[in-house]
Amino acid sequence: MAGPVSQFSLQFRPRLFDTLRDYRRADFTADLVAGVTVGVIALPLAMALAMATGLKPEAGIVTAVVAGFLISALGGSKVQIGGPAGAFIAILAPIVAVHGPEGLVVCTLLSGLMLIGMGLAGFGSLIKFVPFPLVSGFTSGIAIIILSTQVKDFLGLSTPMPVEFVEKIEALFHHFAPNWPTVALGAICLAAVKWWPAPAARFIPGSIAVLMAASAATALLHLDERFHIATIGTQFGGIPSGFPAPHLPSLSFATWSNLLHDAFTIAILGSIESLLCAVVADGMIDDRHDSRQELLGQGIANIASALFGGMAATGVIARTAANVRSGARTPVAGIVHAITLLLVLLVAAPLARHIPLAALSAVLILVALRMGEWHQFTMLRRWPRSDAAVFLVAFVLTVLVDLTFAVGAALLLAAAFLIRRIAENTQITADEEVTQAGSAGQSPAGRQVPEGVMVFRVFGAFFFGAVDKLETALRRYGHEEPRVLILRMRDVLALDATAMEALDDLREKLAAKQRHLILCGPHTQPLFALQKAGFIDRLGLDNLCGDMDAALARARALLAGTSPTGE
Repeated sequence: MAGPVSQFSLQFRPRLFDTLRDYRRADFTADLVAGVTVGVIALPLAMALAMATGLKPEAGIVTAVVAGFLISALGGSKVQIGGPAGAFIAILAPIVAVHGPEGLVVCTLLSGLMLIGMGLAGFGSLIKFVPFPLVSGFTSGIAIIILSTQVKDFLGLSTPMPVEFVEKIEALFHHFAPNWPTVALGAICLAAVKWWPAPAARFIPGSIAVLMAASAATALLHLDERFHIATIGTQFGGIPSGFPAPHLPSLSFATWSNLLHDAFTIAILGSIESLLCAVVADGMIDDRHDSRQELLGQGIANIASALFGGMAATGVIARTAANVRSGARTPVAGIVHAITLLLVLLVAAPLARHIPLAALSAVLILVALRMGEWHQFTMLRRWPRSDAAVFLVAFVLTVLVDLTFAVGAALLLAAAFLIRRIAENTQITADEEVTQAGSAGQSPAGRQVPEGVMVFRVFGAFFFGAVDKLETALRRYGHEEPRVLILRMRDVLALDATAMEALDDLREKLAAKQRHLILCGPHTQPLFALQKAGFIDRLGLDNLCGDMDAALARARALLAGTSPTGE
């Protein structure tokens, strides 16, 4: 009998293991080129994302190195790139503001444990139940949050900015005093990155070229001293060239407990982001990821990132797309991307002290602008109103409240609309109203229905959102119940406990008046549910009929005074 360790080993199978079986030199060459390219692209993003969160820039690089390596090595996707993501800023920045970097380390570590639990429980398959308008709405909301975090550095403001979006807008309104040289530099960098020519991008990404040029200009012209333009050196004292040693955060148990909610939010968002990214990667390379393994790899990567003082990480779509476009074939490309960042950290870190914060801000602003689903706002008029409402709720609440509340509220709203939509499609009608009868054996068409017998057809899902339709249908056809009521249930797709309780109440009311209930043709899920609940035993097996002929014959027997089985 297999033990827990062997069972886990059967579940734990990174895609890297499968791809290395037939790995060739040509594959390594392609992965090497792609990995180095993505590593160069990821460098400015990693620093900018860390700073937007309230951490030092090296925390972003450490996260991209550690988490990026492990997500590729242990994940369930062939070409996905992992690292710090813009989607996390809205969650991580408040944590750092309240609890400091150590609090974020705790949240990242706990979220990693939760991701492993979600992977083992098979929660990865639940991503298909998250509606597109919700994802699109909170993604656009996160883009607005990212833009708001970059206002201070892009404008060169000296006034500290609050964490909350509304308070930040108020602070800007009352204390708007930009450093115009900083604004000019940021605008030039933003324009240069946005319109960097495609042929040149094959040799060097626009973000790297712009950062190098801005750093050189700052160092040679002493822009930081002459125009008070903030740089990594003036703000953080530079970036250490060594790699941090692993350590556990020294916070009290009470603080760990208080951070569970934030950690859960990170885990949920990280799982959604990583699995969505994996789906996008599958479409680009015609592959199929392993959602269970992806969550396991993400969990381990976040734990390791936390131990080295990094931030939360997940799969990132932009860097994954760049990886595929650069020719990546296997997870080795992601590993090379992490090693590239590690070499930069160990060798070239001292050169980063001259990078202007406005230049990094320009890079992140462009990321946010590309991240937002702005075109969806023009599509809202064409969407069903329910989907448009879910999108707007997710967007507005993400910006004004927080991501957790926004996702929860939007999910509840989407579920409510889904229930209403299903309930509207459920029909309970007298059978003479049915214009499209079922099979010949199920329909009363062409058969003589005895006086005192009424046949109703139930169509669709019979559940808590539609049970009131049964009573409404009965009232519509007279105040007194028929002597025998036949419910034709062949077209019932699903049955829940509320519907079973309604059927039981109907059976008891009819029995109290010496009247009878017959179920005709229930199958699969409804039949199993009724049997498991003991309803069929209470109804009487003779009152459960397979087709309309048997149901009408049973009705005649009951009208003739034959004692019903089970009564």
